[in-house]
Amino acid sequence: MGKCDICGKTPQFGHNVSHSKRRTNRQWKLNTQKRTMLIDGKKVRLNICTRCLRTQYKLGG
Repeated sequence: MGKCDICGKTPQFGHNVSHSKRRTNRQWKLNTQKRTMLIDGKKVRLNICTRCLRTQYKLGG
């Protein structure tokens, strides 16, 4: 959890809404993974959200 080093995505906030419409605060956390990637020929350790990780696999990186 935290922040994606590629896209900058952070946790989002909103409300849980019960049947009686009472609202309480809640948070949607990121699914971040620690990955070692090659950037400019150097190995760099990054926290990447799974959406960016999927895109990287798709682009062949």
